[in-house]
Amino acid sequence: VILAVSFLGEIMSYLIPLPVPASVYGMVLMFIFLKTKIIALSQVKETGKFLIEIMGLMFVPSVVGVMVCKDEILSSIPLYICVLASTAIVMAVSALVTQALSKKGREK
Repeated sequence: VILAVSFLGEIMSYLIPLPVPASVYGMVLMFIFLKTKIIALSQVKETGKFLIEIMGLMFVPSVVGVMVCKDEILSSIPLYICVLASTAIVMAVSALVTQALSKKGREK
């Protein structure tokens, strides 16, 4: 089911002339399908848990790519600043969202 929704996201990315990655279309579709109960949570829960468990492994190629190009990255001061700033922003936003969701969960 997840693969089929991802494929639909690829098709949407091809057909809609916007600079939106296919994975974003796929996630939006999955959200809509789950909210409208077109897809039952039980159909994707086990696979979703598995994918979350191995998520760290999925970042290994990109981290290796950054390590291979570290000299180029470190020699470009503006790029270095952008990488540091964007990392800090992502960490801060992730922390704030996690705290908000955790607080909301405790209230329920």
